Amino acid sequence: MHQFFVEEDQIGREFVTITGSDVNHIKNVLRMKPGEKIRVSGKDGKDYFCAVSELADTFVQADILNEDAPSTELSGKIYLFQAIPKGDRMETVIEKAVELGVYEIIPVAMKYCVVRLDEKKGAARVNRWQKIAEAAAKQSKRSRIPNIHPIMEYKEAVEYAGRCDVRLVPYENERGMQTAKEAFSSVGKGDSVSVMIGPEGGFSEEEIAMVKDDMQVISLGKRILRTDTAGIAVMAALMFKMEME
Repeated sequence: MHQFFVEEDQIGREFVTITGSDVNHIKNVLRMKPGEKIRVSGKDGKDYFCAVSELADTFVQADILNEDAPSTELSGKIYLFQAIPKGDRMETVIEKAVELGVYEIIPVAMKYCVVRLDEKKGAARVNRWQKIAEAAAKQSKRSRIPNIHPIMEYKEAVEYAGRCDVRLVPYENERGMQTAKEAFSSVGKGDSVSVMIGPEGGFSEEEIAMVKDDMQVISLGKRILRTDTAGIAVMAALMFKMEME
């Protein structure tokens, strides 16, 4: 069953109206016919099972069959603070993190980041990343599209992460898994969790010093993980913890 997202004003009492690029996708790519069932989510995260009833040039109408489609969201909100990696690795991080249930992804400019983006290029990149998040949300049947936040400087990101109930910083120089075990075990139902992932060059000593008193600095094991692997490893562990709550 295919997934689509609509604005609140596109949801009526008996049917939803799909517009924009999804119309072409439904009609000419998926070649859907009246009567075929789809899953539709509003921006508030409410889910509906629907059946396509009309296919026009500029819209697709789908009758609401059930307003109580089960949510696919985690019990808590995971904020992934990802140091901007080189190449297309950020795209992979976004795609996989969305599949695993991330609530928001915040790209962060850190001292040892290889990539440096000016304001114009940064905005264009964030716009592209948001489209990747939307595609991943549709594929994984999410109830909402995670937001890709505008790029933050490290100090601003630390302040933003400080609002969360649980604050994790995987660090390659941290040793022993007991702290990580305690940190993951402390995550309760409905908790918000921030995960701060360093760049290819690692965190600077100043960056770690900035978070040491207010966040939990943890190890992810004996091996050194790439920046695009570390966030996914933490996301997977948090997903399993939250799914079992």
